[in-house]
Amino acid sequence: MLIVKKFGGTSVANKERIFNVAKRCIEDYKNGNQVVVVLSAMGKQTDVLLDMAKDINPKASRRELDMLLTTGEQTSVALMAMAMDSLGVPAVSMNAFQVQMHTTEVYGNARLKRIDTERIRNELDNRRIVVITGFQGVNKFDDYTTLGRGGSDTTAVALAAALHADACEIYTDVDGVFTADPRVVPNARKLDEITYDEMLELASLGAGVLHNRSVEMAKKYGVQLVVRSSLNTSEGTVVKEESKMEKMLVSGVATDKNVAQISVEGLENKPGVAFKLFQHLANHNINVDMILQSVEHGGTQDISFTVTRDQADTAMETLDRHANTSLKCEKTTVNANVAKVSIVGAGMMSNAGVAAKMFEALYDAGVNILQISTSEIRVSVLVEEKFVNEAAQAVHDAFALAN
Repeated sequence: MLIVKKFGGTSVANKERIFNVAKRCIEDYKNGNQVVVVLSAMGKQTDVLLDMAKDINPKASRRELDMLLTTGEQTSVALMAMAMDSLGVPAVSMNAFQVQMHTTEVYGNARLKRIDTERIRNELDNRRIVVITGFQGVNKFDDYTTLGRGGSDTTAVALAAALHADACEIYTDVDGVFTADPRVVPNARKLDEITYDEMLELASLGAGVLHNRSVEMAKKYGVQLVVRSSLNTSEGTVVKEESKMEKMLVSGVATDKNVAQISVEGLENKPGVAFKLFQHLANHNINVDMILQSVEHGGTQDISFTVTRDQADTAMETLDRHANTSLKCEKTTVNANVAKVSIVGAGMMSNAGVAAKMFEALYDAGVNILQISTSEIRVSVLVEEKFVNEAAQAVHDAFALAN
């Protein structure tokens, strides 16, 4: 078998954990398997590097930031190969340039285009464990790029797809995918399995277990994932096309505090206004999530939407630049003291009243809803950030998701 195993930063945060990971990988290797290991930077190393960059130049270019950040993963893979070698097993570390992981040109949030697998296969055929940097690639200018936070998951899935791996295992500091974040909802329950679509929604809505683009890629190429802990040997959660579990109305609750609500008031109520508004934001690569358009009042309308907090300033600057010209709006405001609570479940498609049950739970908990967004398998609400944890607990209890 060919197994791709990905370990996050907490799994390789120190010497003890590096050797723990090395021994787990060696166990599969000694059972006759070919093993490819994908690593993130150690612990909080990426944050440390970002802080160093801000201290030197708060306006550093994204190219130079990527050049800096890729050193975190290179440190991890080199140390891991050294650890395996010290345990008597041949291993080789490789970065994105050595593998040739081709990406788009965008620095800071590149997308993988293709992976050259020849060198990896040669190393595997020579019975080495191949340890590869996650989170990074190389663009057409031969510059390093990064795939966005959590991008090591995407690297692992892409490698599993390119190598036609028999298994893709994502190791984290939790036992698998839970019905909610156990740090927010203490009685959350671990799921044995979950569908790609449900996992994609949860990942996109703030559940930090898997990077959403990794789930997209796994679904596209049929890569079955297993999410499990690097700290114990529990079975974890299988992510696949269809789940054989009893069809619960709701599979999980997700919370996201990386949200800011922007309101644009007094827009003209005529065709093309919404297009101009969101086109200006798109031109600056600002992703918009929940959108609410008010009913016309006095020939004008208001539009509210959410963005990530790190894009809020850029969004406001963009809107203010066009407020008196193409938009002709009266006022723009931003509220960063909000958070998003979402429920996800394939069973919602065929059952009426799910949203009402969620809203009732929030009402009973005294939590006011600021904005609502829905899809076939998701309902999201915007609430005041200070109430987000109790909102998540109330909704989780309402759908009886606990152990």
